[in-house]
Amino acid sequence: MNPVTTAPSTRELAHPAREEIRLEGVLHALSDPIRLSVVSDLAAEEQELSCSHFVLPVTKSTTTHHFRVLRESGVIQQVYRGTAKMNGLRRDDLDALFPGLLDSVLAAAAGQAHRLGGS
Repeated sequence: MNPVTTAPSTRELAHPAREEIRLEGVLHALSDPIRLSVVSDLAAEEQELSCSHFVLPVTKSTTTHHFRVLRESGVIQQVYRGTAKMNGLRRDDLDALFPGLLDSVLAAAAGQAHRLGGS
């Protein structure tokens, strides 16, 4: 008897394995202010947050694009929990591959926001 293989669920999202994450992809993902704000929020909360948690000044389709870039670059992990798409920062993977990078970028972003009078 042949084993039964099931097609992946349409609700499963593709993520790169740790060894597939590339520095240039991470830097590209973090170079956009919208995506950087999402990552900053995830780092500050230290837990998964639903997509609806984020109030971004862009259309829904653009928001979807930003989350896809973050996921495909290996910066975040997205999973469905019921009807909510949850987002978590892949801090362990990023810290293992690029020690200090995430903390440095987040500190620089916070310093810039403070310098420019933001939050």
